[in-house]
Amino acid sequence: MRKYKILVVDDEHLIRWSLEQSLKKQGYDVTQAATGEEALKQVGEEIPDLVLLDIQLPGINGLDVLEKIKEIDESIIVIMVTALGVVETAVKAMRIGAHDYVNKPFNLDELAIVIKKALETGELKKEVTHLRSEQIKKHGLANIIGGSRHMANVLSMVDKVAKSDAGTIMIQGESGTGKELIAKAIHYESARAEKPFMAINCAAVPETLLESELMGHERGAFTDAKTLKKGLFEMADGGTVFLDEIGDMDVGMQAKLLRVLEERSFRRVGGTKEIPIDVRIISATNQDLLTLIDEKIFRKDLYYRIQVIPIYLPPLRERPDDILVLADHFIKQFNREFGKHFQAVSKMAGKFLTEYEWPGNVRELKNVIERAIILETEKELLLEYLPQEIIAKTSGASTGPITFRLPPEGLDIEDMERELIRQSLEMAEGNQSKAARSLNLGIDAFRYRMKKFGFL
Repeated sequence: MRKYKILVVDDEHLIRWSLEQSLKKQGYDVTQAATGEEALKQVGEEIPDLVLLDIQLPGINGLDVLEKIKEIDESIIVIMVTALGVVETAVKAMRIGAHDYVNKPFNLDELAIVIKKALETGELKKEVTHLRSEQIKKHGLANIIGGSRHMANVLSMVDKVAKSDAGTIMIQGESGTGKELIAKAIHYESARAEKPFMAINCAAVPETLLESELMGHERGAFTDAKTLKKGLFEMADGGTVFLDEIGDMDVGMQAKLLRVLEERSFRRVGGTKEIPIDVRIISATNQDLLTLIDEKIFRKDLYYRIQVIPIYLPPLRERPDDILVLADHFIKQFNREFGKHFQAVSKMAGKFLTEYEWPGNVRELKNVIERAIILETEKELLLEYLPQEIIAKTSGASTGPITFRLPPEGLDIEDMERELIRQSLEMAEGNQSKAARSLNLGIDAFRYRMKKFGFL
């Protein structure tokens, strides 16, 4: 475990010496400075974790030193040391950025507790900053895969929206197209990235609980409300709330959401106080909201309120250029996760992947690649590793009535069957499982015919 570095700044030698001795016994690495100028020189050369800074210093006073320390590195923890009766100066120091202050004469044991807690708080702040930085890297635009014209248009729109002040955004697209991925990209590419991103699936929460989840409730608001609870709007203040599957929201709750959007404030369930909020609200749906409006199950006024900036995510079948790019991305991802060494998709498997309709969109493609990586051990993702429904529903297999016509002179059906077996093996480069699938036969039935016609 590393030693925390503490800089003691005081013009009184005895105080510096006693603090250094006490802190060194507690396991800290301690240095001293008698003046503000000397302190700033040391901070510039080697950043300390914490500075114990006397306010009354010769030359540059403690408040000026504090300001300059914060300019050098905002994360340095500064605890001010003040004489009794100068509380106003200490409060000013807190406004500038001091973590805490202690009064002279101080108790060394109490000071040790203050320092320990300050360092723990500093570590938590660093951890939070690191995690936020990782979230921004993970969910930013650079991590959205797709080079097709459709996705280029989407990403251009996301970039513009993220940098704007738009308060309401609607993302529409089929299930599995990545609506939450786009919502996170908007959040983490925006000025709100340091604030929370809170998501809720409106279809997954019972109607009776959705209001409480979004707006929170006061203690005693209903039978089980034993304590006050903050809702997502309140917890996400300054950030983003993502309302997935908004088309499944109850009409009564839609009216309450509309009020929040218009007033930019809300009341907790059971409360009377208006709580102002500053949140960006991103909604998403895989349904046709205009149809739901016609059916009287979605409010027209809410539709126009959330539809200020619409983003349409095209299904995977409309952007076939992205299929193999995404497949390659998922192969690399699952190689890392499962310690495998797949390098590419085979030519034949790529043909079937590209021609498949992908009703489950990107989510389905990801699941197909994950399954293959988990179960197989080759270096290439082969056709035989794909699910049967993909093979059966592409042009590589019979998907409709056969258009072949029997010639007037007739033919030998066994000759035709022999030729089909030969061609399937040739196309599959001798791979029996792949050849059997191309004829929609089980492997045992295929091998029986291979033996029958002398191929085995």
